Amino acid sequence: FNHFIVFIYLTRQVSQMTDLLYTEKDLVTSLKDYIRAEESKLEQVKTWAQKLDVLSATATQDPEGFLGHPVNAFKLMKRLNTEWGELESLVLKDMSDGFISNLTIQRQHFPNDDDQTGAAKALMRLQDTYRLDTQTISTGELPVYNSLDLDPMTVEDCFELGKIAYSDADYYHTELWMEQALKQLDGGEESTVDMVTILDYLSYSIYQQGELERALDYTKRLLKLDSAHQRANGNLKYFEYQLAKQKKVEAEEGLKEKEEREREKREVSEKKGRPADYLPERRKYEQLCRGEGIKMTPRRQSRMFCRYSDNNRHPLYMLGPVKQEDEWDRPRIIRYHDILSNSEIEKVKELAKPRLRRATVHDPQTGKLTTAHYRVSKSAWLTAYEDPVVDKINQRIEDITGLNVKTAEELQVANYGVGGQYEPHFDFGRKDEPDAFKELGTGNRIATWLIYMSDVPSGGATVFTDVGAAVWPKKGSAVFWYNLFASGEGDYSTRHAACPVLVGNKWVSNKWIHERGQEFRRRCTLDESD
Repeated sequence: FNHFIVFIYLTRQVSQMTDLLYTEKDLVTSLKDYIRAEESKLEQVKTWAQKLDVLSATATQDPEGFLGHPVNAFKLMKRLNTEWGELESLVLKDMSDGFISNLTIQRQHFPNDDDQTGAAKALMRLQDTYRLDTQTISTGELPVYNSLDLDPMTVEDCFELGKIAYSDADYYHTELWMEQALKQLDGGEESTVDMVTILDYLSYSIYQQGELERALDYTKRLLKLDSAHQRANGNLKYFEYQLAKQKKVEAEEGLKEKEEREREKREVSEKKGRPADYLPERRKYEQLCRGEGIKMTPRRQSRMFCRYSDNNRHPLYMLGPVKQEDEWDRPRIIRYHDILSNSEIEKVKELAKPRLRRATVHDPQTGKLTTAHYRVSKSAWLTAYEDPVVDKINQRIEDITGLNVKTAEELQVANYGVGGQYEPHFDFGRKDEPDAFKELGTGNRIATWLIYMSDVPSGGATVFTDVGAAVWPKKGSAVFWYNLFASGEGDYSTRHAACPVLVGNKWVSNKWIHERGQEFRRRCTLDESD
């Protein structure tokens, strides 16, 4: 597919993340049991020590008199021969067996280094797409989110994000997160990460972005804390030399050279934070995700309607028409409201959850399904014979669209967790991809039917980058558009994307309808405007 590259990261399915929360809760319970067992053991030892403290204090005042009593003599022998041995066994008893055993069992479900790195990169991706500053993310003050439920980010958390960015030579995000770590440290937060280490990362990342003066300032601050820091002392000399050299050149250059240098500085500043493969479409994509899309003129808007539709007097919808709303005019994007009930949605999710796997796309070269880093979600395919609900949904799609779904692909269910997205793409196979759907034998994807199975508090819009349209998730509704003109040619204005989920959990299901079987339902014409 024609797409642009972004940071590679993985997003765990939200239901899996929910399981991890319960796993952690179980481990906390197990840890508390272990603490209680240790406290009980120490209480026994403490009671024994207090008892003997009183006894030995009395006995040593008159040892001969004390041992003159036969019972005292017997008990001393018994204590030293038996009871001190029992106390030794109690002290040596390992109370952690149950906790360690539970931890070992649960560890197989723990995320690994790749998962942690993926979550960090997803967070940075959200930061860029929605223009969030590090303070907002660190305190958790995200749109529509109750920050009372949040565990704020610590200095260690910010430092870890900076380190992950640094390991990818992403000095822009290294700077942002090391500065946030430093800010929290300066604010009095206690941390195991020392300020010298943070300043070391910070000065180098700033230098890598061409800001010598700021890099020099942070290096000097570092050396005030640790004057013997070998690397910082070397950097200090190098930065001072480079800065002096730069100022000498600036002093000798003419007006034209100064203007050229200022222009280059502005270009560098504008490109700051962008990956090397940044394309103009990504900027538009991110603007649309933030709700900064193209606004229709009043004249165009006046031609957009909401209506009750009986789909050309379809018997099912004569008495109970569907609610239809125009979302966009070119390409025509229609939203149908109240398409799935809550019980149907829950059933579809129930069927899909056990088999959710990393989502795939059609490889245009091989025509086969494969995973791709520009689609970050989990998906499952449901067939009509699996459950009456799936069969009912398929039939409903056919009744409303008037298209034959027998040649369509199975119902695909996708779950996008926080950071989950699908970058700009076409649903149809283009002329340079003749084998895109060859193995299906049903022709190209003529239309797309997309059902929103959850509301999304923030983010998660479906955006059409070529025309500037944005469609926001609404639980139970579905959007529909044709990918091909009636002539069979692809409609390139349908290029679209799923924006990253900022807050919440996005569930969708979609039906890709193919050309075969539509010969008499959507007749071919040579007029692409038809």
